[in-house]
Amino acid sequence: MGISLEPAGLLHEPTQLPSSPPVLWDAVLQRLKDQLPAFTLDAWIRPLTVRVEDDCLRVRCPSAFHRDRVRERLLERIERCVSEESGRSMPVELQVCPPLPGRPSAPRVRTPSPPPARPTRTPRAPSPREQFELPYAFENFVVGPCNALAREASFAIARQRQPQLNALFLWSQEPGRGKTHLARSIVSEARKRQGRPGRCLYTSAEAFTNEFVASVRENRVDRFTRGYREGCQLLVVEDVQFLKRKKATQTELFHTITHLLDVGARVVVTGNALPISIEGLDVQLRSRLSTGLVAELEAPDAEVRRKILRERAASGGVSLPEDCLQLLVDSVRGNVRDLEGVLTQIVASASLLERRIDIDLTRLALRKVVPALPPEACLEIPTVMELVGSFFKLRPEALASRSRRHEVLVPRQLAMYLCCRRTQASVAEIAHAFGRAHPAVRNAVRRVEKRTLQSAPSRYQLEAISARLDEIARARAR
Repeated sequence: MGISLEPAGLLHEPTQLPSSPPVLWDAVLQRLKDQLPAFTLDAWIRPLTVRVEDDCLRVRCPSAFHRDRVRERLLERIERCVSEESGRSMPVELQVCPPLPGRPSAPRVRTPSPPPARPTRTPRAPSPREQFELPYAFENFVVGPCNALAREASFAIARQRQPQLNALFLWSQEPGRGKTHLARSIVSEARKRQGRPGRCLYTSAEAFTNEFVASVRENRVDRFTRGYREGCQLLVVEDVQFLKRKKATQTELFHTITHLLDVGARVVVTGNALPISIEGLDVQLRSRLSTGLVAELEAPDAEVRRKILRERAASGGVSLPEDCLQLLVDSVRGNVRDLEGVLTQIVASASLLERRIDIDLTRLALRKVVPALPPEACLEIPTVMELVGSFFKLRPEALASRSRRHEVLVPRQLAMYLCCRRTQASVAEIAHAFGRAHPAVRNAVRRVEKRTLQSAPSRYQLEAISARLDEIARARAR
């Protein structure tokens, strides 16, 4: 479909509209990619398909909810990119049109490229490891003290920044702490820099096992072996604990890893425990997995949880009030998936109930996913002051004194912060209780947030006192 573009009155040569809608949309996607977070692009933009009819760009959305969210948050930006790319104003109309199975998502005018010729040599074993879509990137991985080493090591091995680092084992005791995010980010980054996807392989221990068993059954083990070893520069294997008591598969993986490391390739493996602690693994495989760098991903602390929630909310175009954000940070102390699940619950509830996100809606959503929501309304300023004073071996009166000594100033700021976060008192009431003015309370909150981000002991103090406050609140609520 050809569309002519000759706007009058331009002193420079106008940008030419691409010859077919998919080409125009691809160009628009490139512009949006530079303006939107990857999470937003994958969740809301890439599912859209387009066609040009009656000089109008008709954008088809997979659902009414999707259409409404795009119209509310992204339509203005899309229209601007379409205008910039085409060189003139073109109306954009949103439609609901779920894709039909087996049909192309958008009309293609260009002649499709012929399929690539098969190599003359024996092909590698067919596997999703080379064609797997990996919608993760280092850019949207939230970094904190709990995962900084794992992230830096993953980034270094993806970009080959340290030649001596060619083996990495990522582990965490619980799922949802970012192992898969980092593992797939490594492959995505390596493929992007290398430009040859077939040489960076991603698989899971389960998929590796299934392929190996099938190759044994079909008498093509040599083909399977070549598929994982010939020309491979990076191999990522997830969830190695799946190989418990699978002796033959463990032996094959051991020899594959050994071969790749011997020829200078990189190997990344993930698991749910230290290699030496995974029961049912062969001794030689445990030893091989332990020879490289071993990095743990710990439970996200309060500051990382806050960053994750802010990023996910902003990426989805959601406005999350500060009091709601703090309640989520205090209430959900599990893994990243728990945080994302709670945020999804809140956004869906707000959309279905057609109401804005506020503290009441947040509590309503939390009750459905968090077993024991801290009943913050049971706490008062004197309770917080007494507990903080006891923790630091100070009398509550000292927190309200005029002393500027460090051993009094820091507990006072922490007590002000907790009063703001864990009671229903206003800033004015908190300031009065501590004999201070409003700015002193706000300054205390900022300083505590900064300290907990930069200092591990400060984080431990805050979490210990918060846990005790939770116990008191729950006891009073009974």
